[in-house]
Amino acid sequence: MTIQRDRSKWLRKKSKSGFRGYPMGSVAFYGPDDRRASKVAVGVVEAEGEETAHLRRWFSETGDVRRSEAILAEVVDFLKVHGVRSVAMPDRIIGCPHEEDIDYEGETCPQCPFWADRDRWTGELIEGRTKGSPERAMALALAAAALGNEE
Repeated sequence: MTIQRDRSKWLRKKSKSGFRGYPMGSVAFYGPDDRRASKVAVGVVEAEGEETAHLRRWFSETGDVRRSEAILAEVVDFLKVHGVRSVAMPDRIIGCPHEEDIDYEGETCPQCPFWADRDRWTGELIEGRTKGSPERAMALALAAAALGNEE
């Protein structure tokens, strides 16, 4: 078994184990479309109700960060250094790698038209998407449920 698979396996196993307490890590993959992840963002929340205490991002201009042995090693090391007991990680790429109001202005990224009319959690086409849309509320609710914080 390769080191890459070991690290991928560690991430998958940790995320499928459910909530095991804090500190909790979150791993999110982003890409120009739903096939290639060009960015992974990893955050650590140290206690319930706290903001993200540690955040790091990795990028790949041409490859897929999910298949990069070096990036996966750094992600796992980052999570282990911060002693995470739980990991939340969606099983898909969840949106554009560019950040609104930092990389572009407005609701849709001009560099990633694939995501313009898609629900980032399901990948399905939607109509009339806005920041306050029911789809956004549902996505936030699903994320909270995945972390065991159902309200």
